[in-house]
Amino acid sequence: MGMDPAVIAEMAKTLEKSSPGEILEVADQVCPSLVFACSFGAEDVALLAMLSQVAPKVPVFYLDTGVLFPETYALREELTRRYPVQFVQVLPELTLDEQAKRYGEALWAREPDSCCEIRKVRPLSRILAQHQGWITGIRRAQSPTRASAQVMEWDARFGILKVNPLATWTDEQVWAYIRLHDVPYNPLHDEGYPSIGCTHCTRPVAPGADPRSGRWASFSKTECGLHK
Repeated sequence: MGMDPAVIAEMAKTLEKSSPGEILEVADQVCPSLVFACSFGAEDVALLAMLSQVAPKVPVFYLDTGVLFPETYALREELTRRYPVQFVQVLPELTLDEQAKRYGEALWAREPDSCCEIRKVRPLSRILAQHQGWITGIRRAQSPTRASAQVMEWDARFGILKVNPLATWTDEQVWAYIRLHDVPYNPLHDEGYPSIGCTHCTRPVAPGADPRSGRWASFSKTECGLHK
């Protein structure tokens, strides 16, 4: 399949009502170099379980900012034991100490966009340059900025196919799948963290609040910059 945006848009229409597993199967068939970006959230562990069934050879990577929660690293190990996956660790070019020396201490507290650019966006760009398509856990219900996400779309920013198998799913559907298949998940979800990122920039949220409101709570920022 050529990476033709018009063709991808038509495929998205055809697959709109397909199950996530079916979308993953089609993506694996049409894209010869597909990769899954796992952030270890509820959506991502559900997708990992699905991938292990329908496309177990698709490589899986995660962006290790160096300040993920201990629970996140523990979940990575548990998932490795449970599923046939070898997580590819993608690191920033700068260590935390090098970043502090160059930009000052606690860059995330002063310029979170710059910190995300260094520790997430650039590493993501580096690994996606090696592939023709990527899988994400984006859902339309997560936030207004994601409301127009398609199950398959052309990612103009990275020049590759973007696959969002759970785009149409609700929170309830994600958690029903996790419980039905006994998928390991981050225990912080049970402590009021619907969205989990780096330790310095993630807080629990009140019941019923915007799931993204716990990210960069002191700023208007709601996205790390990976999805635009």
